[in-house]
Amino acid sequence: MIAAVLDILSWALIVAGSAFAIIGAVGLLRLPDVYARMHAAGITDTLGAGLILAGLAVQAGWTLVTVKLVLIYVFLLFTSPTSTYALANAAFTGGLEPLLGKKGDSSSKPS
Repeated sequence: MIAAVLDILSWALIVAGSAFAIIGAVGLLRLPDVYARMHAAGITDTLGAGLILAGLAVQAGWTLVTVKLVLIYVFLLFTSPTSTYALANAAFTGGLEPLLGKKGDSSSKPS
């Protein structure tokens, strides 16, 4: 009985993480500029990978594999935001301006 519940929980986490990864991939294709794309990829990548790793940890049980999966997630928590920041900083320093709206659009004017 417990094994079935753990399997269902594990698969639910893995499917949810995969859904976030797919949403992030769609965001990379659909969003208009590099800054919006980095935001979509950074947020969904960290959450999607975390859910997938959590599902794998539930499947593995209390073993050394779970410790390794937790360490991988900690590594992802440090590297994903850092690399996103470095990429955004390099784009901004290189002169790439954010796309704020179309000309004549009221959302691009500061209030």
